[in-house]
Amino acid sequence: MVKRVSLWNAGCPVARALDVIGDWWSLLIIRDAFDGVRRFTEFEKGLGIAKGMLATRLRSLTERGILETAPASDGSAYKEYVLTEKGRGLHLVIIALRQWGEEHLYLSDEPLSFLVDARCRAPVARLELRARDGRLLNWGDTQVLKLAPIE
Repeated sequence: MVKRVSLWNAGCPVARALDVIGDWWSLLIIRDAFDGVRRFTEFEKGLGIAKGMLATRLRSLTERGILETAPASDGSAYKEYVLTEKGRGLHLVIIALRQWGEEHLYLSDEPLSFLVDARCRAPVARLELRARDGRLLNWGDTQVLKLAPIE
């Protein structure tokens, strides 16, 4: 098995983010946590993931501050996994992946779930990247300014 290389010290924020949440199981766990899944058995059942793999991913997400454990809300002896503030910050990432998948990975007549505003049940608008002055930006309208390393 190939040893995983850490990207934690990379000079790129995308690489560092992928170091924390860069595999599909972790992203699917985070997605399910946003959908209200809180218990190990619920994650296991919903994802169809092996217990050992799930335990490893939950431990990693907890150690990295994406999830935290809390006493079960029903008063039982079980623990629950809840998103931290850092974890809730991934909401737009999950929504962006969802919207990209809806747009590019389904046939026009294929049924799919869709995201709605919980208050009025209307579909959510597509995410957009905008300049400070409100202009809509696409991929060619942005660039990364790299800073010199601190010596």
